[in-house]
Amino acid sequence: MSASASTVNSYARSSGQPRRLLLDPWIIGTVCALLLIGLIMVASASIGISEKETGAAFHYFTRQLLYVALGLVACCVGLAVPTRVWDEYSKYLLGGAFLLLVVVLIPGIGYEVNGSRRWIRLGFMNFQVSEATRVMLLMYVASYAVRRSDELRSDFRSFMVPVGVLAAAALLLLGEPDFGAATVLFATGLGVLFLAGARIVHLLVPVVAGSIGLAALAVVSPYRLRRLTGFLDPWGDPFDSGFQLVQSLIAIGRGEWLGVGLGASVQKLFYLPEAHTDFVFAVLAEEFGFLGVTVVVGLFALLVTRALMISREAAQAGQAYQSYVAAAIGIWLGLQAFVNIGVNMGLLPTKGLTLPLLSYGGSSMLVTLGWIGVLLRIHHDTQATGRVRVAPREARRR
Repeated sequence: MSASASTVNSYARSSGQPRRLLLDPWIIGTVCALLLIGLIMVASASIGISEKETGAAFHYFTRQLLYVALGLVACCVGLAVPTRVWDEYSKYLLGGAFLLLVVVLIPGIGYEVNGSRRWIRLGFMNFQVSEATRVMLLMYVASYAVRRSDELRSDFRSFMVPVGVLAAAALLLLGEPDFGAATVLFATGLGVLFLAGARIVHLLVPVVAGSIGLAALAVVSPYRLRRLTGFLDPWGDPFDSGFQLVQSLIAIGRGEWLGVGLGASVQKLFYLPEAHTDFVFAVLAEEFGFLGVTVVVGLFALLVTRALMISREAAQAGQAYQSYVAAAIGIWLGLQAFVNIGVNMGLLPTKGLTLPLLSYGGSSMLVTLGWIGVLLRIHHDTQATGRVRVAPREARRR
């Protein structure tokens, strides 16, 4: 770097002039594309059930528009709050997360749907507490990894503290029951601890124990065992335990290369349950084929890759907490999208997890866009640490 460019950079660091908001165009462009695709698919997938249940063909689409608007507000809040605030109040976030997980299990407060008590009524919507608690718990894990970084790398007992927190939260989630949310939370938390320097031999203990525990729960519970066996051979019972997966596979198969066309899906017409929520991907595959699937998977891959790149940039800038939070966002987005798509394609047991930014649902949309706001804030904080990435034209010419 020339002397003139160095002078410009030093001035930018020390002048105290207010910096403009540094937004990541890749994140914004990818999120906007996924939101647009999601709105189109919710409108298409829900039109039949919406007209049947409410008499208005675009009832769910209208509500999804409202959720997106509220989610953008949450995104702005996440962007406005300095990331150090989340670090400073991480213990309060931990307490709030466990409070929500306990309160939702109380009859009369927690709202039950199809045998699961996962929601709290908030007037115009039912809020799924696992969406918010996941964020709060992972922010605590990231803060712990920074505060106890040395002990985390060397002391097994220090490593087991955040693992114990994740395990306790997972048990409460299983009490709802929400098997999918518990799995994603635990896996994402362990991913953050691995990036923070936890030893692989230490990580194997909760991984093995968790796998044995989840397998035992699946075997002991007839309901979970039925879903597992239905996933392994959905065609063995296509009208009961395998019905949902069979209809999803039919939808995906009908799409072939280019799809049957927007709005022309047959499976969404009361054949495929939850067509606009958990199985919106199957409708997308039917209407837009392999080409549409490739576009959506590519957008998610780009979003996850960019989140992990922001995590690396934060680490290089000396912002460990921001790095772990950005990594948690990337791991969570990639893992939940992978699980949802895997379920739709018959690669994984049915979990009841939404496809982020695409599936219908207020809780998921609010929390996901709030996380995107935090990710954008981390990118801004990283870029504003004191480096001018692009020098003024005069300095570049010299």
